[in-house]
Amino acid sequence: MASIALILIAALTFSILATPLARRAALRSGFIAIPRSRDSHSTPIPLLGGAAIYAAFVAALLLFGDLAHIRELIGILLGATIVSLFGLADDRWGMKALVKLGGQILAATVLLLGGTQVQLFAEPILNWMVTLLWVVVITNAINFLDNMDGLSSGVAIIAAAFFLLLAAMNQPRQVLVGAMAAALIGACIGFLRYNFNPASIFMGDTGSLFIGFILAALAIKLRFLNNIPLVTWLVPVCVLGLPLFDLALVTVARIRRGVNPFTTAGKDHLSHRLHALGMTKREAVLTCYLLAGASGLVGVYITQARPSEAYLVFAGLVTIAVGGIIWFERVCPSGQPRQR
Repeated sequence: MASIALILIAALTFSILATPLARRAALRSGFIAIPRSRDSHSTPIPLLGGAAIYAAFVAALLLFGDLAHIRELIGILLGATIVSLFGLADDRWGMKALVKLGGQILAATVLLLGGTQVQLFAEPILNWMVTLLWVVVITNAINFLDNMDGLSSGVAIIAAAFFLLLAAMNQPRQVLVGAMAAALIGACIGFLRYNFNPASIFMGDTGSLFIGFILAALAIKLRFLNNIPLVTWLVPVCVLGLPLFDLALVTVARIRRGVNPFTTAGKDHLSHRLHALGMTKREAVLTCYLLAGASGLVGVYITQARPSEAYLVFAGLVTIAVGGIIWFERVCPSGQPRQR
């Protein structure tokens, strides 16, 4: 645990120091988020916060991590670097959705080649397909969630903290998960110091795609030796329940409006709807934190439950999520309260 604490502290320190440098670099190089009608900020904000998160995460792992799992770590870091570079290009020049998707699939393929993959089915091809799908979904879920000051980074901290807890509860074969989770927590906390409302810097797609990819990889690496594989896979779904719910909510809303969910942006995310229903932006973000924590606690419970209990609890969580989507679409469709 001493090495885990050292990694977390190192990533936190690197992030606190690197984020102001990234802000200056963004101002000089034109990485600026200009306010649009769908955005929650009203003044231009520097990007490149994601570069600081990336640098702090990688530096802490390489300097203080256990390199016994170097092949898998290299695969994860190479994949994360690929999605970060695609995000960097999108932040600066813009990029078509299909090109970004291609970058995510390429990164997930590198992850597979590095030995990190879902192990749920007997047929390898099915595991490969599920791995690609999982990485793309989670990466985009975190990217979609980055729509309000401090939201994506804060939820990432909560999810990574649960992964760290679960890794500690299932030692000794979770060293890599614990180290990466600690590095992500430290890097995101350091960045959140500058990103919480009112934010002075954004992570951009450079950061949100990177964080999503790392969280997806952590979920794949997490193992519970005392439980069956299907129950094991319910856990990361719960830990990442908030971003998955937001992605589902946005997808349903935009399909109902007859637009492409992945090429159309708007104020129809969970945070936007909470704000439209009367919460301040800070209150909306903190509410999302609470929901992410509650969903993570369900995941921890499932690790200790019998399979039948796990299925029942997970079904209840899914039912609540479906009910939430229906309720939000009734009272606040497209991010605007329904007129009475």
